[in-house]
Amino acid sequence: MTDTTATNPLLTSPGAVEDVGRDAGVAAHYGDPLREQRVLTDGLGVVDLSNRGVVQVSGPDRLTWLHSMTTQKLDDLSPHSSVESLVLSPKGHIEHSLHLVDDGTTSWITVEPQTAPALVEWLRSMQFMLRVEVQDVTQAYAVLGEPIGTESTAHELEADGVIAWRDPWPQAGPDTAAYSRVEPHPAAGRAWRELIVPRDRVVQAVDDRPLVGMWAAEALRIDAWRPRVQWETDHRTIPHELDLLRTAVHLHKGCYRGQETIARVHNLGKPPRRLVFLHLDGSGHVLPEAGAELIVSGGERAVGRITSVGRHYEDGPIALAVVKRNTPVDAVLEAGSISAAQTVIVEP
Repeated sequence: MTDTTATNPLLTSPGAVEDVGRDAGVAAHYGDPLREQRVLTDGLGVVDLSNRGVVQVSGPDRLTWLHSMTTQKLDDLSPHSSVESLVLSPKGHIEHSLHLVDDGTTSWITVEPQTAPALVEWLRSMQFMLRVEVQDVTQAYAVLGEPIGTESTAHELEADGVIAWRDPWPQAGPDTAAYSRVEPHPAAGRAWRELIVPRDRVVQAVDDRPLVGMWAAEALRIDAWRPRVQWETDHRTIPHELDLLRTAVHLHKGCYRGQETIARVHNLGKPPRRLVFLHLDGSGHVLPEAGAELIVSGGERAVGRITSVGRHYEDGPIALAVVKRNTPVDAVLEAGSISAAQTVIVEP
């Protein structure tokens, strides 16, 4: 395994255990994942997300350019406003999720680990004669995640050289659609943001706050039904299947790559698969891994797959999964020998 402590000083913090899974490069936990969840739930703590990629887009045409290529309305984005936008394939499949905030001169984007080079390559291929400049600044900037407190505004953070992106989930945008009918949403009131910090100041940015690992952050994400691109997606995923129209798609903006699929499925059809929340049987010590196939209890054919797994400090073993639309909503599902009770997120 590559030694990442040289590039990530937070991995030398007391109790830090590096994640060896999909979030390699940051800490899985700092000794007590369940206690760390309670710290976040209480509005305290900070999560090392420095494995995320950071991309800068500058130039006077940046917002209209990004607006023309992605799913969100960006052409009139005001400074310090945070949005989520998607890059789709020509057939409407999700390729990138952009956590985007503009500071008035530069659009700052964070993306999933290891994906910044591919995004930058694609953006540069679409520049043509427009006045924009795209840079991968992942080596210079780290990302931290935290519950939003009232002690610092976006302007105050920016004065310290920190850029803040606020996660809109689960608040539906002004011209979008929710594919979950559950009210209130289990994540109602969720307040979460990402801080983009110069890497040489990341320890200073953490200060004396308790560090929280990815196991804790992921369990709370799963509990909030918050899909994560590359975790809940594959090469066929469309936004409707994950309820991502809620926060990441504007339904009446101009043309962009993949828009035909967005409009056709929303207006005329139904997504072929749907996101579900699972309560897993916790009687054993072993949990299914992400990617494990799901079958209906007593059946033989796979109806879907588990995408994210965690242990919640109150609810025990939980997961997100993507299943075929026609999977009975009251069916008990099984991943190997482990049974799972489903809660409908995206309506069939």
